[in-house]
Amino acid sequence: MTATTLEFDDVTDDRFGGKAAGLAELRRIGLAVPVGFIVADVSQPETLEAAVRRFTAMRAAGATPVAVRSSAVGEDGDSHSFAGQYDTVLGVDTEAAFLAAVQHCAASVHSRRASSYGGEHHATMNVVVQQMIDARAAGVVFTADPTSGRRDLVVVDAVAGLGDALVDGSTSPEHIILDHSGTPILHEVATQQVLVDAEIDDVVSGALRAAQHWGRPMDLEWAIDRAGRLWWLQARPITTLPGDLTEMDSPVAGANHVYTRCNIGEMMPGAFCPLTASVSGFAIDYAMQMIQVVARAQPNYEQPWLQVGYFSGHMFLNLTEGTALSSGILGNSLEQFSTSICGRVIDELEPAPPQPFLRKLTNTIRLSTHALSVGPAVGRLDEQIAQFRVPAGDDPRLILRELESGVEQYCDVTLTHVRSSSRAAVAANVLESVLIRQALEQGRTEDDGRAEANRLLAGAADVESAIMLAELDAVVHTIAADAAGANRFRRAAPDAAVTDLRATPSAAGIALQQFLSRHGHRGYRELCMRDPSWADDPAGLGAMMQVMLRSARDGAARRPDTSNPEPTSRTIRLLARLAQRGARGREETKSKMALMAYRLKRGYHHLGEVLSATGRLPDADLVFFFDRSELSQVVGSGDITELVQRAGKRREALAFQQALDFDDVSVGRPTPRVTAPPRGATGDRLVGRPAGRGTVEGVVRVAKTIADARDVERGDILVAPVTDVGWTPYFTVIAALVTDIGSSVSHGAVVAREYGLPCVVNTLVATQVLTTGDRVRVDGDRGVVERLPDSAVSAPDITSPGGNR
Repeated sequence: MTATTLEFDDVTDDRFGGKAAGLAELRRIGLAVPVGFIVADVSQPETLEAAVRRFTAMRAAGATPVAVRSSAVGEDGDSHSFAGQYDTVLGVDTEAAFLAAVQHCAASVHSRRASSYGGEHHATMNVVVQQMIDARAAGVVFTADPTSGRRDLVVVDAVAGLGDALVDGSTSPEHIILDHSGTPILHEVATQQVLVDAEIDDVVSGALRAAQHWGRPMDLEWAIDRAGRLWWLQARPITTLPGDLTEMDSPVAGANHVYTRCNIGEMMPGAFCPLTASVSGFAIDYAMQMIQVVARAQPNYEQPWLQVGYFSGHMFLNLTEGTALSSGILGNSLEQFSTSICGRVIDELEPAPPQPFLRKLTNTIRLSTHALSVGPAVGRLDEQIAQFRVPAGDDPRLILRELESGVEQYCDVTLTHVRSSSRAAVAANVLESVLIRQALEQGRTEDDGRAEANRLLAGAADVESAIMLAELDAVVHTIAADAAGANRFRRAAPDAAVTDLRATPSAAGIALQQFLSRHGHRGYRELCMRDPSWADDPAGLGAMMQVMLRSARDGAARRPDTSNPEPTSRTIRLLARLAQRGARGREETKSKMALMAYRLKRGYHHLGEVLSATGRLPDADLVFFFDRSELSQVVGSGDITELVQRAGKRREALAFQQALDFDDVSVGRPTPRVTAPPRGATGDRLVGRPAGRGTVEGVVRVAKTIADARDVERGDILVAPVTDVGWTPYFTVIAALVTDIGSSVSHGAVVAREYGLPCVVNTLVATQVLTTGDRVRVDGDRGVVERLPDSAVSAPDITSPGGNR
């Protein structure tokens, strides 16, 4: 016969509920648990009698008052916690109150809130009885951050007195976030500091011991009594975590290597699925390594993930590996290299060993020849891309084989783009260097020289991204010319507006079809294998076109600024033409690279549909959450149940990864930032890098994703983390652009200059400290954003971009 009451040490499994099992395990690993007992199945009359006798004995021993807590079967388990859904009664100190408390907990199994949470009306209710701790402080500790999904953090919330004030939300807790070594990252005190450092250390070390014992992240309740002793009140698995955000991380190339989100964050903004990392990330890394090989900065291509890293779903450049290239060629330096990538000198970056002059000269000739001779390779791109056909049929093995061949071609196309970009960068850097030197000789500043370089770079004609935008603008103006059609387009849902227009043989419909036939492979995050391009994303394209249509109705659309006068110096004119030609070439090859990516993404979409139709995958979208190396198993015939489950957890993790924010530069493995929300109102000046000339005042529209940009109005100042080609249609509407990262040759800066938009990049924190509705002045010549006195909200201190506030 099963005992009606048990000691904690008698519990060996979860048959008496997760709360009882958790306390028993805490005692086994040596953590202090208040004295008490377990009442098994409180629905039985004899159980209640035995429970009252045990309580009376505790009272006689001076171990009251007690807390009576539910411990239903299935509560605080591996898949559900039912936190707060069943009842707890505190401060019980008489037999009558104890009996009522047990019955109250028993009845809570039938409550509406427990049922709506997913509880079972017939779950067996057990009860945990524990001596109440006379708490000086109490709280909870999570060995992973349930908000961000990060498993490398410990989160402690503490209040003075009993922890019920924390549970019911009546008191703001002291909030502490630490890494697993115990190093504090964030410490916010609400009304008073509750814990001293030694107590924080004890809570964290005990929690991590429990997590190690359970082998998974844990949520634990604790209390510190008046004598300063730490007691553990509850332990349960955290059931709301996604998959490990770092599961698919690439190897760190070196413990002291410096990684950055700059530059690559413009081409690949945000977090990406594992398949994108192993296709586009792999191709970019391959191309950059091959450039290193040409310049003899490394002997050969041996392994992936040297030039590019993939951490927590985000792409990074390895600046340390890049120094081997910059130090081995003439006319370059560590400072120039880091400034060209990050917009500033990176103090954390150590120079590569110096090389002899003759070797530098040889390497420079090899690299320059490789970059400047890219013309024939560019000319072969159309034929090369046409050789890859989007796989058809329903044989997943054959489809995967064709896709693997396509990835090889993608690597070659990407290498051609990197060579073209190198050619453009050489010309732009030489032009800027000459103009900066000239400005200094004339008693002006370096920023004056950079502003002049930006002005001349804006003179490039026939830039692919500008052509694309002009053609889309022409489509919108064709729509606007028909008042009835324009009204239908504006009022329809974005996807329906585009779909209906494409099916219409009107002038606007034909114009849209022509636009998509040339540029349909472009779009937001266009190198992502999962995200649709414009041709397959009528909702995204339609939303942009509706914004542009409002602008066309309200006034003339913005046109590229072609008013730049020719420089008087023959040398400057030549350098400007070379730089402009380089910009055209870079944008052209970027489009070809996006076209190859588009064909691959359609192929992987087809593979996912085939695998879903045959039952190998639960849905087609899951194909994007495997690494390329895993797809050979997926298309095979073996059991992939565990692999599919892991892929599903990775998909859950992507939204959490997308919310992560990183410093622009990291030493070693990049770690996401943990920052308190900006508070206070003291500063009104934000400094970045000048990227588009002119000054304008206007209202801020913060858009952290392209979906947010759908609310942009004519004349808004767009503030975004970064912009790629998918954002450019909004450039006909906005008055200025401000971004967190970027450089004067980034895509957003190039298009902003073409359209005469003041542009400030590399502010690091604009999206964090500016708010939609703020009025600001954007000075694109000096790289300064100033909040104006009539802003809608108070101003946080923004005088130290990227610094502590």
